[in-house]
Amino acid sequence: VEMDKIYQIATHDFLANGGDGFTMLEEACQRGNCRKTNTLLVDLVADEFRNDSPVTRKIEPRINPISRVKLGGGFPLRGSWSEFGKSFLQSAKLAIKHLEKAGYPVTLIVANSKTDPAVGVSASRPLVETWDVSALIASATSGVTIPIAEQVAIPNQVPQMGYAATSPKITDLEADIGNDFLFRTAVSDTTQGLVLASMAYDAGYRQVSILYIDDPYGRGLMAVFTENFEKLGGSVVASVPHEDKTTSYQSELSQAVEGGEAEALIAISFPAQIGVYLPQALKKGFFDKFLFVDASKSEKLIEVVGADVLEGLCGTGPGAAQTASLLNFNASYEAEYGESASTAPFLPNAYDAVIIEALAAEAAQVQNGSITPVGLRDHLRDVAGPPGEKINASIEDLKRAFELLQAGKPINYEGASGNVDFDDNGEVMGPTEIWCYEGGEIVSKDLVSPNSSQ
Repeated sequence: VEMDKIYQIATHDFLANGGDGFTMLEEACQRGNCRKTNTLLVDLVADEFRNDSPVTRKIEPRINPISRVKLGGGFPLRGSWSEFGKSFLQSAKLAIKHLEKAGYPVTLIVANSKTDPAVGVSASRPLVETWDVSALIASATSGVTIPIAEQVAIPNQVPQMGYAATSPKITDLEADIGNDFLFRTAVSDTTQGLVLASMAYDAGYRQVSILYIDDPYGRGLMAVFTENFEKLGGSVVASVPHEDKTTSYQSELSQAVEGGEAEALIAISFPAQIGVYLPQALKKGFFDKFLFVDASKSEKLIEVVGADVLEGLCGTGPGAAQTASLLNFNASYEAEYGESASTAPFLPNAYDAVIIEALAAEAAQVQNGSITPVGLRDHLRDVAGPPGEKINASIEDLKRAFELLQAGKPINYEGASGNVDFDDNGEVMGPTEIWCYEGGEIVSKDLVSPNSSQ
């Protein structure tokens, strides 16, 4: 990659045609030969090439001349949750493809937000300030989603849709009070924490320790679990935060086991971290019983730790009822990519985030005569909640949705992830899944509705 050179990455069909600009840039540019493909720019982070050594460069995307709206997306293609980054991106690609087939081409400019707050902000800023996207789909983790909202989306009055950020802090984020620019298709951990507490108590545990990632996601879920577990009569012996490292967690495990009273460890961490400290916990005899969460629902963890080690261990995560929308999404995802959509969490949520913003863009166009970020924001609730004709997640229903919007009629998009009726805080409600590792696979065991978890 030549310093200060502008690389033009073609052309207009981008992800809808199955291109993967991140891989293309990484591989082709390392050879000093950024060639034209039918992909658009993906990576905006200046340290991705040459083994993460800094590279100064400018890369300009070519925007589809017939695109109705530009959206910006942040995905963890590197970092602790990179195992799922490709799958999140594939869900967004599927949404782009369905929108185009429904007659509504959309340009999605994608940034690698990693799982790093500073990188997420620096990667998102050009989307808003340089390329004038009308809305953001960002990001995967609460620790990245929140600073993007505080430093990029809200100051620039651009709506932001989190697709996998679950921290309760997002619900009443101070920077968004009175602004209404932060939404999410992922359910808050106020629900998951309650279900996880009931699950631990029902398993017979009365004293547990918690090891959690020290970011808004980990701190939020830890607090909700603790509150609800103690209400049930349980006791949290120790709550130990950990940093994102990959060598040893022996110090944190030693703190978690102090007193020797904990019957199980609640692991609120990403797979890359659990893959290190679970074997250490077993080898040192610290713990032999564990409960997991959405961030650790991972097939790769089975490969790293071993199916026999994980056998029978369970966790919680986002759930979705078997609606027509979810069945359509699952079938389309498997047909497109040759793999099940159940291999990673939050895939329907990422798909829905793209679809909802596109529908809101068209509603803004029809009513206002143009698409602005604020105008798009003002229609997010209109297209995803009652009243209006029910629209499922399918190409045919999306065609119908755009016809209705263009005729000035209301619609109610029922998402692949479930009900996406945004409340006053931009929040949605949904069930929580209980899942387990069985026979070298991840098996869904139960679906707990918000009402039944109270």
